Amino acid sequence: MRYLPHTPDEIREMLARIGVPSIDALFDSIPAGARLERPLNLEPALDEISLMAHLEELAARNEGARVLSFLGAGMYDHHVPPAVDQLLLRGEFYTAYTPYQPEVSQGTLQAIFEFQTVVCEIFGMDVANASMYDGASATAEAVLMARRLTGRPDAVLCGALHPDYVETTRTYVQGLPDGCALREVPFAHDGRTDLDALARVLDERVACVVVGYPNFFGCVEDLGAVRELASRRGALLISVTTEPYALSVLEPPGRLGADVAVGEGQALACPPQFGGPGVGLFAARAEHVRQMPGRLVGQTVDAEGRRGFVLTLSTREQHIRRERATSNICTNHGLVALAFVIRAALLGRQGFEHVGRLCLARTEYLKRRLVETGRFALPFSAPTFNEVVVRRLEGAAAPLLAALAARGIVAGIALERWYPDRPHDFLLAVTEKTSRADIDRLVDALATA
Repeated sequence: MRYLPHTPDEIREMLARIGVPSIDALFDSIPAGARLERPLNLEPALDEISLMAHLEELAARNEGARVLSFLGAGMYDHHVPPAVDQLLLRGEFYTAYTPYQPEVSQGTLQAIFEFQTVVCEIFGMDVANASMYDGASATAEAVLMARRLTGRPDAVLCGALHPDYVETTRTYVQGLPDGCALREVPFAHDGRTDLDALARVLDERVACVVVGYPNFFGCVEDLGAVRELASRRGALLISVTTEPYALSVLEPPGRLGADVAVGEGQALACPPQFGGPGVGLFAARAEHVRQMPGRLVGQTVDAEGRRGFVLTLSTREQHIRRERATSNICTNHGLVALAFVIRAALLGRQGFEHVGRLCLARTEYLKRRLVETGRFALPFSAPTFNEVVVRRLEGAAAPLLAALAARGIVAGIALERWYPDRPHDFLLAVTEKTSRADIDRLVDALATA
């Protein structure tokens, strides 16, 4: 939308309507010493052709836009077609920050309703809310929800859960009046949760077990086994999925017994963009719906029998008494949630599964090529989706990654940042945008650096 300035006549009309003699009088409350009394020092205006050429020249200086990246660790560079951006501009989706008035917010409300539907289908769950801030806050809110449902204070966090999600949850629960101990369980030699250690920490004080699916290392956890151990002690199972495309080839957590399934939807909505924005995914079983945080949009009919959409459940402090509220979540991240559901609709079920198979196949190709060099090993044996931990056999990982970065290849992230006892390991990811030629270039660079 282009900016159209007001004409002098319009300015005079507006000033007369509000009873102000001049534009300068609008700023009387600003001290004179704080006002700029001269024109801005701007370069001469350019015509459109020259301006576009100038912007392209500036963009070409951004070396980060031209690197070959294998970063993952919770944010993934999948293809988001231009159609998503164009559909985001449609007038049906222009609305206020929060769709309080359904009569003027039908476009946004229906988009959120469809978003909830897609989240339920991906997770294999009964009901989903109108999105959270991001995957980390959704995880923390799920822990609080489990405490309300069970009346128990503590939570068990599996050791390969995303470290940033662990810290966010720790921040959420600190200072709770009844206390909340977060018990962390180590991961086993295969990269998945140590089930024996999990069984030892479970007791009648544990409200839930939180496990990554896939976990931070890209390993696919045995949700069924974790569920069985949790159920024996009356604890709920919370699955956390940072890569939604993984559920195109994996069994949905709802079918494996998860009580609450949360995750991050960025991969379907937008590029990583310096780490955000994200959109939290949150789904649960129908019997738990009244303890879900945030809001829920439902479908109904009006007095004339026409289909419509409304906020069906709003159990946050702004809507009900604080002592009955389930959270103080005040946003639905509507724009990113809308992008998420548009991309899911453009893909369809077959397209979603096709992208997942591409990611899986290219990851397996990468793993095979790396091992063939004789300079790298795979420390974990568990199945993976599109992310894998690689071990450098001849030295620390960080110097190697720095050397490749100087050559325009971001080859992942050193795990020493979170796990000081793993200086030789690094985490990398591929998506459908990563070609076999890209993988070959990475492997050759790793092998010769």
